[in-house]
Amino acid sequence: MKLGYFPGCTLKTNAKNFEDSAMQVMDILGQPLEEMENWICCGTVFSMTTDDLMLQLSSIRNLLRAENQGYDELVTLCSMCYNTLKRAKEFILNDEENLRKVNDFMYKEDSKFKGTTDVVHLLSILKDRITFDEIKNKVTKPLKDLKIGAYYGCLLVRPKELAIDDFEDPVIMEELVDTLGGEGVVFPYRLECCGAYQTVTEKDVTIKRTYEIINSARNAGCEALITSCPLCAFNL
Repeated sequence: MKLGYFPGCTLKTNAKNFEDSAMQVMDILGQPLEEMENWICCGTVFSMTTDDLMLQLSSIRNLLRAENQGYDELVTLCSMCYNTLKRAKEFILNDEENLRKVNDFMYKEDSKFKGTTDVVHLLSILKDRITFDEIKNKVTKPLKDLKIGAYYGCLLVRPKELAIDDFEDPVIMEELVDTLGGEGVVFPYRLECCGAYQTVTEKDVTIKRTYEIINSARNAGCEALITSCPLCAFNL
């Protein structure tokens, strides 16, 4: 099975450290990530505000290019890219008329979109392919019982059809923390929205949301927070 890596915009700019660390880890685990060629912005979740077909084209163009490059699966680190690409694929493939139209729009591409490349998040690769047991054997500097809260936010577990774990009670990140020698802490606000792009126009809303999240984590005994979403990390 050939895995392609879709970085997205933020992991090449403000969250470059996220990409760098993930690439190094995957090399150590014997599953190096091969970046796909000619990728463009996933379109972000703005493209999901309506069911307008045109707003899906950025995501579908990426998936078509991944197909043409021979990738069976496209791996993302960013939860926003994962959600956007996955939802766009389902939106197109579940309607034959949408599929026909999107291929008409992308007439300059080398082939027609078929939807043969799946979209997966790196966390799923770590758990299901590499396995946490294998990762545990590779740990050289354990986290030494550091109490870490896993903040999922919206995009890894909603909508439930796309969730990488139980959409109401996910534990995949807490299990990873435990694997690395820390203590994964479950706290009440770990699935709540951070405020997302409201930080641009309604900053008070985002401040209120992030305060509630951080306060919830602190009250649960968390000493640190982790997240897979660069925007969530920025807001928090």
